[in-house]
Amino acid sequence: MSTVRCVRAVMLATLPLMAVTLGPVRQATAQQFPSKVITIVVPTAPATPPDIISRVIAAELTESEGWRVVVENKPGAVLTLGGVEVLKHPADGHAIYAMALPVSAAPAFLPNMPFQLETDFAPVIKISTSYNVLVVNPSVPARSVSDLVALAKGQPDKLTFSSGGFGTPAHLIGEMFKLQTGTRTTHVPYNQFPQAISDLLSGTNHFMFITTLPVVDLIASGKLRALAVTGPKRIAALADVPTIVEQGFPNLVVEDWVGFAAKSGTPDEVVEHLNAAINKALSKPRVREALARVGAEPAGGTPLAYGDLIKSQVAHWAKVVKDSGIKMGP
Repeated sequence: MSTVRCVRAVMLATLPLMAVTLGPVRQATAQQFPSKVITIVVPTAPATPPDIISRVIAAELTESEGWRVVVENKPGAVLTLGGVEVLKHPADGHAIYAMALPVSAAPAFLPNMPFQLETDFAPVIKISTSYNVLVVNPSVPARSVSDLVALAKGQPDKLTFSSGGFGTPAHLIGEMFKLQTGTRTTHVPYNQFPQAISDLLSGTNHFMFITTLPVVDLIASGKLRALAVTGPKRIAALADVPTIVEQGFPNLVVEDWVGFAAKSGTPDEVVEHLNAAINKALSKPRVREALARVGAEPAGGTPLAYGDLIKSQVAHWAKVVKDSGIKMGP
């Protein structure tokens, strides 16, 4: 028998053994997970919605699954520093990247993006959905979105909107507002989110798209006026505030989201194990109540669905950034 035929015969003979061997190994990967502390790397500062939401999930996984889960904050660079940190770890599911909406716009902002969202990370699950509210300082003579549009068109470049920095949801939605309404307003970014709200309250800036949690009480007390929420339906925390859709601006619906991803190469069984545990956590009343307190709704679903969301969001925000001509920097 020739050497080639001998090698081929040996390979054919060992294939069944390889199949038998690989099956249990793959199963053991999921059965043994987690074998150490799971670190959820949050790319925003403490007490921000992605941080609070991640801590809610971490606490539930610790309670219900008996896992050791910690949260580590790595804010900066349009939420990419957290991703860089996760990529330093092995691809075994013990380091989780808590992605949020701004990171899907990062490729359009950053010429030297430190990673590729769609190839360097394995989607695990979409955690939550939330919507922003458009608020104005009470001195602004606008009581609807149409009023604000008319005011902005009558005073090009005079009205200012604030945000917690370039690439944040407040900035991105503000740019969409300009594109969809044909208005010219000026973006004023802040390094400190509280200062952005403070200057809105003082009247230094005129309007802002903002998450509901920091402004619910300010709206109730009359210190800010709410014009619309950016969702397709009204939200419980601001039931009297109409949606942007109700006011004739369906293209201004913007979903803010948080989701988890692992390093690419993480075994599918581990990703599925994480996905199942977190889906179970999201079904718990105490988790749903905790998310509601920050104006978020539980999402859940499959890794594939979350991966599709990331792809669509990267494409969407790339177009917004291109069409608006915005650049990183002051």
